[in-house]
Amino acid sequence: MSTNKKAAKPAPERDDVLTYISAKPNRQAVETPPANDNQPAAPFDLSFLDNINDEAEIADIARRAERLGHAALIAMAIGLAAAPLLYLMLA
Repeated sequence: MSTNKKAAKPAPERDDVLTYISAKPNRQAVETPPANDNQPAAPFDLSFLDNINDEAEIADIARRAERLGHAALIAMAIGLAAAPLLYLMLA
């Protein structure tokens, strides 16, 4: 009995067929102007985050969301307490 076993060789690297994919595509240069050349082509990397530029605005949005969450929590608590009482009164 022979116990000589050859170790498995790792798979060869395949860098030649793999393509790098970026989460944010590179901006493409426009070779020719569009048919309606009154306006330039729109860039590809538009984001709504560019419109929020002030820390105070972000803090204000967070405060309003927190207040709305508290109001919803109180409304749910009142509803969960009032529903059984209403059922018992009408039964």
